[in-house]
Amino acid sequence: MPDIRIILVRPQHPGNVGACARAMKNMGLRRLVLVAPQRFPDAEAVARAAGADDILTAAEIVDDVPAAVAECVFVVATSARDRTIPLPRQDARAAAATLCAQARSGPVGLLFGAERTGLTNEEVDYAHALVQIPVDPQFASLNLAAAVQILCYEIRCTIQAGPAPASAHKPASQDAFNRFLEHLEKTITDVGFLNEKHPRKLMRRLTRLFRRALPDDNEIQILRGLLNAVEKPYPPRR
Repeated sequence: MPDIRIILVRPQHPGNVGACARAMKNMGLRRLVLVAPQRFPDAEAVARAAGADDILTAAEIVDDVPAAVAECVFVVATSARDRTIPLPRQDARAAAATLCAQARSGPVGLLFGAERTGLTNEEVDYAHALVQIPVDPQFASLNLAAAVQILCYEIRCTIQAGPAPASAHKPASQDAFNRFLEHLEKTITDVGFLNEKHPRKLMRRLTRLFRRALPDDNEIQILRGLLNAVEKPYPPRR
């Protein structure tokens, strides 16, 4: 089974966490990551897991999304709504195929937001693509565990269909990519390019531009070398 991590961001109800663990185990997925859960561990989570309590016991608990995706080479975020600055959008089946293909290069993550509010724009910034489940617009509210079940089912179907083609391209880890983004923001601020009135809007567009490119470690180092050169004082012209 590829290293596909189901990441629940700020889950509010322990019963939903348990139900998600059950959905994962049904489909053979085992890596559960919880970002700042409101109540966990909790007896209700164990009860709703219905035998998948081993998934809960092994769950990794972290403080924020950057920590949850630090090792991932590719991240897909779930969202019921479009974003002002769009990401590549896929349906559940295409997203499952993409995750399985990218998992040949390293760990991948699938982000689910809190039950009431979903993912914030800042949390979606850590994703390379957006997945939307086509529900009836007259009743678009989808239970967290149901959404996890649908995506895990599509992942299992993709895996059973056969291995994804191997790729020689291995994207840089989220940790390396995020350090590049911090370097980029500092540099463009120092040179006066970043508009201080709307800093996040520009950085969000740049983030999504570079995420679409899926740079590898060597390309990240080249980009950071370029930033280092920009930061140095220009030599006098002759």
